[in-house]
Amino acid sequence: MIQKYSYPFPYQLQLFAESGGEKTEEASAKKLSDARKEGQVAKSQELITASGLLALFLVLKLFIGYIGESLIESFESSFGKIDLLAKEDFNTTIAASLLKDVGIDIILICLPVFLTGMVIAFVVNAFQVKWEITGKPLKPKFNKISPISGFKKLFSKDKIVELIKSVLKITVISYMVYDTLKDEVGKLSIMYEIGNLSAAIIMVGDIIINLGLQISALFIVIGLADLFYQKRKFKKDMRMTKQEVKDEFKQSEGDPQVKSKIRQKMRESSQRRMMQELPTADVVITNPTHFACALKYDKERSEAPILIAKGADYIAGKIKEVAKENQIPIVENKPLARMLYFNVDLDEEIPQELYQMVAEVLAYVYSLKN
Repeated sequence: MIQKYSYPFPYQLQLFAESGGEKTEEASAKKLSDARKEGQVAKSQELITASGLLALFLVLKLFIGYIGESLIESFESSFGKIDLLAKEDFNTTIAASLLKDVGIDIILICLPVFLTGMVIAFVVNAFQVKWEITGKPLKPKFNKISPISGFKKLFSKDKIVELIKSVLKITVISYMVYDTLKDEVGKLSIMYEIGNLSAAIIMVGDIIINLGLQISALFIVIGLADLFYQKRKFKKDMRMTKQEVKDEFKQSEGDPQVKSKIRQKMRESSQRRMMQELPTADVVITNPTHFACALKYDKERSEAPILIAKGADYIAGKIKEVAKENQIPIVENKPLARMLYFNVDLDEEIPQELYQMVAEVLAYVYSLKN
């Protein structure tokens, strides 16, 4: 006696099936290319910032004397103009003009320094991700302004990593500033005793620039480590599931079932066209059971006979049926039938190697037709 047993708990067998959702496959070239077009690349913003800062402080280190003297000359010239203009009718228009001139001088003096930093940052960015212009990252995406998705990102792994980097940078910078100022506090305490303004500016500038160079060098190390992390993270994020690989292959190469149906339709269309042209053939050559090939020779159309139909087994039988219905001569020649079937395509002239054999067959056929 067969007894039935019912489970007391509901179950779903599909949960035990392979979902294919685990990303275990390396990203394909197509996916990486699509991601790049969307602006998704592995790069470290920390390295870009650090490179720009390092270049900025290096230029300042080399040209701090020239920059300081140029700024002092600009201020002296401006204050000298104020002294001269004060004897005349000095008003807000003149003051605004003086401030404008001073601002332009400062910009022109400092512009090469900032341009150098920007160029270095651009070069480092291009070195990381190569050169490709895309405007897709600028397009607005509503999921980025969603409060729910934004709240989820606050507690994501990426935000935690960014928080750790920020805390690390603040801690290290604070220590470096403290350590540098502790050693330089003696110089700073006697700065008011220096009678030359240029010397005081150079001394303070040297302290700031040396501190900036140390911080920039440290940022370079952090940036390189961040670049390594970003590349590994990007590679992991770009991984694909097995189902995604299959779907991409179908999209790029075509669905095998669809391609098979297309080939079948093409064969059917070719066979219909072949059967329509078959009644115009001059002769059908068979082997006699497996192959059948129909030839047509038109001097005005071609220099040699053309194969207008061929087939094996069932198709060969249909070709012979059509030939009998249209009173087309059927000639049995096993070697010639096989060579035509395997070596000549439809609507193609026969090769020179078969001229002699085909000529003999056509001569026989023409003799039958007088």
